[in-house]
Amino acid sequence: MPEVRFKVDQTKSMREQDVPGHNRWHPDVPIAEMVKPGSEFRMECRDWTDCQVGDNDSANDVRDIDLTIPHMLSGPIGVEGAEPGDLLVVDILDLGPVPQQTGGAAGQGWGYTGIFAKANGGGFLTDYFPDAYKAIWDFHGQQATSRHLPGIRFTGITHPGLFGTAPSAEMLASWNTREQALIDTDPNRVPPLAVPPDATNALAGKATGDLAKRICAEGARTVPARENGGNHDIKNFTRGSRVFYPVNVQDAKLSGGDLHFSQGDGEITFCGAIEMGGFIDFHVDLIKGGMETYGISTNPVFLPGNVEPRYTEFLTFIGISVDHDTDTNYYLDATLAYRRACLNAVEYFKKFGYSGEQAYLLLGSSPIEGRISGIVDIPNACCSLYVPTAMFDFEVRPSPAGPMKADRGKCALSTA
Repeated sequence: MPEVRFKVDQTKSMREQDVPGHNRWHPDVPIAEMVKPGSEFRMECRDWTDCQVGDNDSANDVRDIDLTIPHMLSGPIGVEGAEPGDLLVVDILDLGPVPQQTGGAAGQGWGYTGIFAKANGGGFLTDYFPDAYKAIWDFHGQQATSRHLPGIRFTGITHPGLFGTAPSAEMLASWNTREQALIDTDPNRVPPLAVPPDATNALAGKATGDLAKRICAEGARTVPARENGGNHDIKNFTRGSRVFYPVNVQDAKLSGGDLHFSQGDGEITFCGAIEMGGFIDFHVDLIKGGMETYGISTNPVFLPGNVEPRYTEFLTFIGISVDHDTDTNYYLDATLAYRRACLNAVEYFKKFGYSGEQAYLLLGSSPIEGRISGIVDIPNACCSLYVPTAMFDFEVRPSPAGPMKADRGKCALSTA
């Protein structure tokens, strides 16, 4: 096993760890450990919310998540000799739930998918599903089942949702300026257009005193993907992947977390993956001057991993850039087209006995494939959503016999 270079005790919050992690992006978060190019090492991670969600049948915990706490990141890990302008080469050797543990922390044999309430983050279909819901998943080796979505069993594509290098001071300032400008276009929107710096519950790693206060006040929130990597939520970013991260500060400062047991393309419920804590093993190296050599300056580049389930048959749903609720056409709007594909899938699975919320949770957590199928045929963009049929223990394809409707239970609900 590679040497553990960032250790997490799953019985303690990230704030209480011997070496705490951080939950804001900032160039001055102190390095937790240094490694040399060519090193292999393990990083242990907490669930992204610092384990605010429990293995129970209520979605009140999802509804009430304090979103000033996420994402809890392990690191930063410094790489000797890394300088601005280099590329940090990161190989994902292995990753998974917390090894040989059961318990109350996500990743200890179980994980969860949540639909966030519109008033607290929302999701891709939040106008259709404004309340909070949850599904708990039990892990069986590489497969997952849920008491909240009976009749479904699938192999997960385990991956990290969030990893990246530290931003430079100039990059951080640019992020905060442009995102505040976006917020200012509609400052009262629910959910908000972006999330500005907020020192509430901010965690600055090993920093103390005035340095910690400055990091907490200036640090960028970890919600979106940005030029340093960040919250990409790419389901094929799994074992065997190689990522080329731009280096923006001395020693690169690699941090991350938000491990997922599985996820569909888009993570559409916002907490759409099967969320967990666990471990991830890395190999790191450097390409000196690689940013200029390869023209990689605004975002990482990666080679997808070669580990994924062998699903060969899919039921595919189509969406176009037409809002069918108002019969309004939009010009080549791929976001709307993918939303319509998702809504079409939800309506289909309701015919088999699932609630709309259950279908929504399924699309966020299972290894569906989302594609932009047409982006040039004016006026309608076309997106497609591929759902593996082998996930279901009943016939899900259309037939003259009609859908096999049954009592499919219910997901966890929020209550007053």
